Amino acid sequence: MRMLKRLEDTVSLSVVEPLYGPHGWRFGDSPGTIADSVNGASELAEIYLRADPRYSGRVSVPVLWDKERAHHRQQRDRPRSSACSTAPSAAFTNERTDYYPAQLRDEIDRVNALVYENINNGVYRAGFATAQEAYEEAFRALFAALDDIEQRLARQRYLVGPEITEADWRLFTTLVRFDAVYYGHFKCNLRRIVDYPNLSNYLRDLYQQPGIAETVNMDHIKRHYYGSQRNVNPTGIVPLGPRLDFLAPHDRDRSRRLATPDLRRLARSGQTPDQPVEEFLAVVDTLSRRPARCVRAPRCCRDR
Repeated sequence: MRMLKRLEDTVSLSVVEPLYGPHGWRFGDSPGTIADSVNGASELAEIYLRADPRYSGRVSVPVLWDKERAHHRQQRDRPRSSACSTAPSAAFTNERTDYYPAQLRDEIDRVNALVYENINNGVYRAGFATAQEAYEEAFRALFAALDDIEQRLARQRYLVGPEITEADWRLFTTLVRFDAVYYGHFKCNLRRIVDYPNLSNYLRDLYQQPGIAETVNMDHIKRHYYGSQRNVNPTGIVPLGPRLDFLAPHDRDRSRRLATPDLRRLARSGQTPDQPVEEFLAVVDTLSRRPARCVRAPRCCRDR
């Protein structure tokens, strides 16, 4: 959102090392990192303790630091991205795009809830599961939600209509990592994003928006997950693949010819776009009874 709203001169940026240090996230000087120029911290935990000396919880990224109040907002704080998405930033930028418009907020919030629970957080619930039942539950919910999004994108260019909103950027962060990390590292291997016609083109559409590509460092992403999460990947070996081309042409302009639901009319009537989740779960159940390679081999699943 910082790049989209052209807030680079107002919101400074620090980038932590991709590999954990002894105490988790740390600042350093390796390629692609940016030191903490505000507090001069060497570890992210120091930032949390500056805000609350008694803090003993989890240290996570991203963090939005309030320089005046010496306080931070964590990744789980809902208002963080919405605060940058809407009008208050107008005092600091000439970029007037509203990614959380009032007339679409109910639908954006509904989509955000679906995406966070089943996709953003769903890959982690699958990847860090320590019981088969928990893994399968997260796995099925994840791909049911991806199927729902695939169907939604068959009707319209973006998640809530013809324009990009906050909901699209919340989904983007997981989609851009999916094929390189979550498919293999977190065993989310029913399909890759590239195997979904609408989702894969949609991902390239978002990636190719001005300023977005420079916010994605795939080397950092892969080295962090495969190199730091040794409980999932004990050897720490980072795979060389896959080959990803987010700059390839996309076909999302065709969505202008598709019928786009009138979301305000649907909201007034209490209806929502179709969600074939239960139908998809039945398909997953069927696949789970086939030989194991059908679940793990994307080509087999794609050609069914």
